[in-house]
Amino acid sequence: MKLIKLKWMLMPICAILLAGLTSACGIQSQVTIGTQTYTESKIIAEMYKALIEDRTNLNVGIIPDLASSSLVINAMKRNDVQMATLYTGEIFNNHFPISGSKDRQQVLKEAQEGFRKYYQFSWLDPLGFENTYAFTVRKDLADSKGYTKITDVKKDMDAMKLGVDTTWLERSTDGYPAFSKAYGIKFGQVFPMEISLVYSAVANKQVDIVLAYSTDSRLKAYNLKTLQDDKQFFPPYDASPVLRSDLLKKHPEIQEAIAPLIGHLDADTMIALNYQVDIEKKSEREVAVAYLKEQGLLKS
Repeated sequence: MKLIKLKWMLMPICAILLAGLTSACGIQSQVTIGTQTYTESKIIAEMYKALIEDRTNLNVGIIPDLASSSLVINAMKRNDVQMATLYTGEIFNNHFPISGSKDRQQVLKEAQEGFRKYYQFSWLDPLGFENTYAFTVRKDLADSKGYTKITDVKKDMDAMKLGVDTTWLERSTDGYPAFSKAYGIKFGQVFPMEISLVYSAVANKQVDIVLAYSTDSRLKAYNLKTLQDDKQFFPPYDASPVLRSDLLKKHPEIQEAIAPLIGHLDADTMIALNYQVDIEKKSEREVAVAYLKEQGLLKS
């Protein structure tokens, strides 16, 4: 177990060292994009790279698998990377004072203002989708019961089995106790499990409802339906390109190059692109470039 932990701790360090070695070998990147470990951040980074290299004279490198958004932010502060995709709900992780509002536009405003003031980052407008927690059921169950939003399951809660990430049960501000208080919902049985197992558990009818991630490719693979958070319990997690402001001041053409992506990627599109990588085993680069060409966004 210690060796596994050490591997994950060293991975981002090795990635950064590799980037430095690459530069030392003469393959100089003028912009370096950092990504988290999950698929969509890598696909979007490949889109940024393809658009910037297609529409400007800049070279772009990518450092993948930084273990968390906090690590990405610290790498940007050090100027090890200059650009990334971040999510508005990140402001709830104590980076600077916030109002605590979960209103989508207010959270975006506080992310843009806070990261500009305290980090000198430019947080651009959202790409068009959010990746947040989502209560999820089988589509056939949703169709037969008429479930479209979380409050719809309240009438059946006593008979329902919930499968959920173990850590969510223990979280004080946005975990199960706070959820139950907000919605007045307590499920008949609760089965804690690893987040990676919830998708197959609900698809195989081992449980009736699970807490999933809203753009995970397994939603499509297992034909699952997410329910609307109609009481806005979970913070919004709208995805946006974020750049160091000094880079954007030096190269304003970067913002123009990636502008076609702003407001262009909805959740269904992101799930479908993640599916091509996670399930069909295509590379992130292949999926990103094919999508941009299909949309007519690459000039060459």
